[in-house]
Amino acid sequence: MREAAGSWLTGPYIANDDVEYRGADLGLPQSGPGSLAGGWTRVLGLLVDWLIAYGLALIFLPYDDGMIGTLVLGIWFVIGVVSVTVFGFSPGQFVVGTRVARLDLPPEQIGREAEGKTPRTAVGVIRAFFRQLLVCFVVPALINDYNGRAMHDRATGTGIVRTR
Repeated sequence: MREAAGSWLTGPYIANDDVEYRGADLGLPQSGPGSLAGGWTRVLGLLVDWLIAYGLALIFLPYDDGMIGTLVLGIWFVIGVVSVTVFGFSPGQFVVGTRVARLDLPPEQIGREAEGKTPRTAVGVIRAFFRQLLVCFVVPALINDYNGRAMHDRATGTGIVRTR
């Protein structure tokens, strides 16, 4: 965990000359299932999750209640942690065709869905919790490395990969 925190705190990385494409150094394919998802795809998935949380919050509180924002954040947080722990993706990530994968494993443990193998191992509740917690602070999600992985993904050893 110390190494992850160190890599998270050092800021963005500059790619080496030997890196061919985003995710090559992580053992990921260049395109298709298992490749790293782009920034706009991740943002669209987040927007879908946020709209779902907002809709659920409106069931419990009226629109003009001052606590609606806090409730939306709480619902979004719980949906994210539970769904990523159980399924490996949030509802928004499912809609846009992405999932959260552990990227701190050696490349020989990767496996690809397209080849009929099991995908990378589950993220787990601890990683899902801390990943979601760091996203709440917004700033870690805005700073990306040369692979396009945000600081919260680097800190938890995860990444958003395509499923289709």
